[in-house]
Amino acid sequence: MTVFLMRPFVLLPSAHCRALCGQPRLRRLPGSGPAAAGSVPCPGFPEPREEAPFVCSATIAFLCLFLLRGGGGAAGPRAGLGASARGGCRCCVPQFPCPEGGPWAPAPSWAGRGRPQCGSCPGGSPGSATPATGVPQAAGTAQPPAMEATASLLDAAAVGDLVMLDPLSEEALLRTLQERFSREEIYTYIGEVVISVNPYKPLPIYTPEKVEEYHDCNFFAVKPHIYAIADDAYCSLRDRDQDQCILITGESGAGKTEASKLVMSYVAAVSSKGEEVDKVKEQLLQSNPVLEAFGNAKTIRNDNSSRFGKYMDVEFDFKGDPLGGVISNYLLEKSRIVHHVKGERNFHIFYQLLAGGSAQLLQKLKLRPDCSHYGYLNREKSVLPGMDDAANFRAMQDAMAIIGFTPAEVTALLEVTAVVLKLGNVELSSCFQASGMEASSIAEPQELQEISQLVGLDPSTLEQALCSRTVKVRDESVLTALSVSQGYYCRDALAKNIYSRLFDWLVDRINTSIRVKPGEQRKVMGVLDIYGFEIFQDNGFEQFIINYCNEKLQQIFILMTLKEEQEEYVREGIQWTPVEFFDNSIICDLIENSKVGILAMLDEECLRPGTVNEDTFITKLNQIFASHKHYESKETLNAKHVTDISLPLRCFRIHHYAGKVTYNVTGFIEKNNDLLFRDLSQAMWAAQHTLLRSLFPEGDPQRPSLKLPPTTGSQFKASVATLMKNLYTKNPNYIRCIKPNDTKTAMLFTPDLVLAQVRYLGLMENVRVRRAGYAFRQLYQPFLKRYKMLSSRTWPHWMGNDREGTEVLLAELQFPPEELAYGHTKIFIRSPQTLFDLEKRRQQRVAELATLIQATFRGWRCRKQYQQMRKSQILISAWFRGHAQRNRYKQMKRSVLLLQAYARGWKTRRMYRRYFRSNARMRLSNFIYRRMVSSDGISASPPPRGCAQGPGPPFVPPAQVQKYLIGLRNNLPPMAVLDRTWPPAPYKFLSDANQELKGIFYLWKCKKYREQLSPQQRAVLQAKLCASELFKDKKALYAHSLQQPFRGEYLGLTQNRKYQKLQAVAKDKLVMAEAVQKVNRANGKKVPRLLLLTTEHLVLADPKAAQPKLVLSLSDIRGASVSRFSDGLLALHLKETSAAGGKGDLLLVSPHLIELVTRLHQTLMDATAQALPLSIVDQYAGPRAWPTWAFPEGAWAGGGVATAQGVSGRAGWNRAAHWAG
Repeated sequence: MTVFLMRPFVLLPSAHCRALCGQPRLRRLPGSGPAAAGSVPCPGFPEPREEAPFVCSATIAFLCLFLLRGGGGAAGPRAGLGASARGGCRCCVPQFPCPEGGPWAPAPSWAGRGRPQCGSCPGGSPGSATPATGVPQAAGTAQPPAMEATASLLDAAAVGDLVMLDPLSEEALLRTLQERFSREEIYTYIGEVVISVNPYKPLPIYTPEKVEEYHDCNFFAVKPHIYAIADDAYCSLRDRDQDQCILITGESGAGKTEASKLVMSYVAAVSSKGEEVDKVKEQLLQSNPVLEAFGNAKTIRNDNSSRFGKYMDVEFDFKGDPLGGVISNYLLEKSRIVHHVKGERNFHIFYQLLAGGSAQLLQKLKLRPDCSHYGYLNREKSVLPGMDDAANFRAMQDAMAIIGFTPAEVTALLEVTAVVLKLGNVELSSCFQASGMEASSIAEPQELQEISQLVGLDPSTLEQALCSRTVKVRDESVLTALSVSQGYYCRDALAKNIYSRLFDWLVDRINTSIRVKPGEQRKVMGVLDIYGFEIFQDNGFEQFIINYCNEKLQQIFILMTLKEEQEEYVREGIQWTPVEFFDNSIICDLIENSKVGILAMLDEECLRPGTVNEDTFITKLNQIFASHKHYESKETLNAKHVTDISLPLRCFRIHHYAGKVTYNVTGFIEKNNDLLFRDLSQAMWAAQHTLLRSLFPEGDPQRPSLKLPPTTGSQFKASVATLMKNLYTKNPNYIRCIKPNDTKTAMLFTPDLVLAQVRYLGLMENVRVRRAGYAFRQLYQPFLKRYKMLSSRTWPHWMGNDREGTEVLLAELQFPPEELAYGHTKIFIRSPQTLFDLEKRRQQRVAELATLIQATFRGWRCRKQYQQMRKSQILISAWFRGHAQRNRYKQMKRSVLLLQAYARGWKTRRMYRRYFRSNARMRLSNFIYRRMVSSDGISASPPPRGCAQGPGPPFVPPAQVQKYLIGLRNNLPPMAVLDRTWPPAPYKFLSDANQELKGIFYLWKCKKYREQLSPQQRAVLQAKLCASELFKDKKALYAHSLQQPFRGEYLGLTQNRKYQKLQAVAKDKLVMAEAVQKVNRANGKKVPRLLLLTTEHLVLADPKAAQPKLVLSLSDIRGASVSRFSDGLLALHLKETSAAGGKGDLLLVSPHLIELVTRLHQTLMDATAQALPLSIVDQYAGPRAWPTWAFPEGAWAGGGVATAQGVSGRAGWNRAAHWAG
């Protein structure tokens, strides 16, 4: 390990590796020399020791990793139990498992758990990203990317948790919701309550990647999301065996139904996989389309509004796998069956059935596919933009099949639905009896007969039940005729009861399929999707009981929240501070008191003999609640001498927790009674339709009952009591849905409308309850880990326990004592401003420490770079010195060899003069001259001086050669490629050179010609060249093809629409298309075909139908054969393993044979890098097994020799040529 001395600087630990970009700010040791320019002292620490530490690269890397994971505070204020066991953030930069990344935004943690996540990550704390501020970088220094800081909960304009609002007011809360909504952040927290604002458009935040991001995460470590509360509830159920319930509230159009589906889909996605588990999950999810079809409708506020309350208990085993569930429904809006205002629609199922039902189904149900034909649909066509009723009907049928409905049950269900729809078309006419009393009768019996046929009922029985009523007087029964208005009331009451009971049967049938077998131990997660608080211009009986339900839900929220707060204070040993809040139990008692409550008075008025109407009911309420501070009416205000013109006579007002609501008592008694005459029940019992008959058990004449059915109010009160009892046994989780505008416009925020819903939902009350006492609390260990850098006594390591370290840290920061409380395991901070101050100080400290790490790292990097440069310089010097010495050695060797040569020459000449005769020099000169003169040419040089001309050719001076070359340059032939002229050689000895220059010039001229060609001309020339290589001097037809240009496309595919679809068969680039003739292997007859050659296929098609007959892959062709004659015959040899190879080879007659074979050869070369095996033969050979002249693979034999079993090759070719025409 390389160790280097780090004398001038001290390495101090930090929490971030590169959070901020800034100049190096170093702390210089005493005695290390003057401080460098730009260096600043590091505050908050005592002077280090004089000894200079030794720090290695591994130490720096380890220290950075340590600081990022622990020293810098692995958990934010919301992290609870601290960093995850998996180590750091799962989405930060890959080099460092940074658990923070950017400054954390504080938020309260009521049950600290999980791990934090950095603000710069995609799943970080909520808000928009803001860059971290720091000291500017010096020019020319490399800057790694700065970690982005999340505009988090510290940003009051976009605070992710409303508990941290400071100051707390309706205006601040509304401004925060609007700011987050404008950033497409539709989810906000109030502690562990999720607020969801409907964006009215799809957002990319529900992808499988998001599901994985929120799976097993800390609730407060990621952006606010509905997946976070779903995961928190699921993990609590799976890991801590706590039954959970998720309460989703909000007014119509706020997105409650979509929220419940998102919760269910998330739980299904994160639970285990398996065939049985997947089946259960699919059944639970598919219950939504069925219930939406029968229970949802378009309203003015919402295109898919749930017109019933739904509570689903999903049951899980000990592993967290879903086993099944139970669905409960509350208060279906059955009045919508007979009446809905203009601009709204009836229940979806009617429109889906008419739009998506087949002709046979509608004929069986005796329906017409026209909405304007039916009275209960307001006789108007209703098409919803963006909603496909036919597709939804098919989806509903598929969902029923998955749940387990049999075809007979589906048919029966649709038949009863058709009966309800057709009842609206039953028209009554007025008539008079003999006594002069008004009566009613069926005006058009056709609809009545069709209804009777559907349910197997006598039409007269149904007519009598609709137009008359049996009244029992003592022991006698009297049949009383009904007026037209009374008859219509009976008809509508029957339709409402049939549909309401059918919906109850549908829920029970779904429960039968998804219910868990008894005896199995299971955990339960409940999902409640119910109406939110409603305040309309005219509020009736429905709004009264809906608001009563919301009062009960608000009551359970307050009680369970305060209970949780109180338990935590007691558990931590903190003195409990009473919380002031509005206790709405007085309002609940005003409504539900069994003796003097409004519902009890309504039931009493409904059962009272004599004349009963709303006037007597409001009078009784005024008498009983005259002094009640949450009840008002015109009479009670007049008694107090208070004038309120906004309160009509037949109305009363209740002061709910969300505001004052005025109720009109008109219709209270009728809707509470919800009576159905016994004649109608008995008529339905008399029907042969099994399902319809089972819906009216009270119509059985064998079991008559004189007991009045329970009223709607008492039924709903009992259901709410059961629901509240169920919810009290579970840990609640809340989703509050808000509608941002009334026009369903995407991303439009209407402050006044949202503010009204904030009051309806009691969000301010929620925040106040959450902020009661101490707004923030966290375990000591993660708190100390995050903020210990703020004190020199706790940084970098605290050796004591976590509580003592927290006390030392906060004591040094000098916060007021009343702001802090120390529990057994947690630190409690009263106001958000204290936490903001803590976070601000931490951000400043992080910037200082990050700058120090940057400076230390730059120093280490420069030293490593210097060492590398020094090693490189030594290596280069060594190589250079070696190279110089080698060059010097080579020079010395050359000099020595030259000296040796001169020495040897001198020595030889001396010996020659000593031993040879005087004429030896002449003989030697002549010998050398003869060797230098060529045997048949001219001497390249004159004879030596003083020597006679030898017997060889005469010597020619170089001036003649120069003259020849200059003359040739000035008389070059034209640049035309076809011009082969060339000047003759002026001397015989230059003939060979002249011919060589002629060839070189012609090749150069051809090269210049090719460079001028376009890519298309070059391709044609290449094809011609390829054809020359294949066929020149080998096939007689080649000479005729020289003057013919290769066009490639001879069919006119672009002009002929009939042929255009042929090219789509091969799905690749077209190379050649022409008309050929295929020779039949059986009888030798020719059949016209269209041939298409593409880059990968060869297609033969019928020219009449323009349909492909044969599609060959080029890899299936193993060779081709042609004759040497001028025919167009071509045999394609196919591989035996190919699909068409089993039938033998192909024999084709082509008018452009040369071009076809050439392009086939080029295409194969491009596709497979292998040439086409081409045989050009003049004889034919074939086994005796081919009497019908079929040409399978291997039919052509080369070498000009026919086999013993064959026929003369030329005769065979002639006969084939005769076939080819």
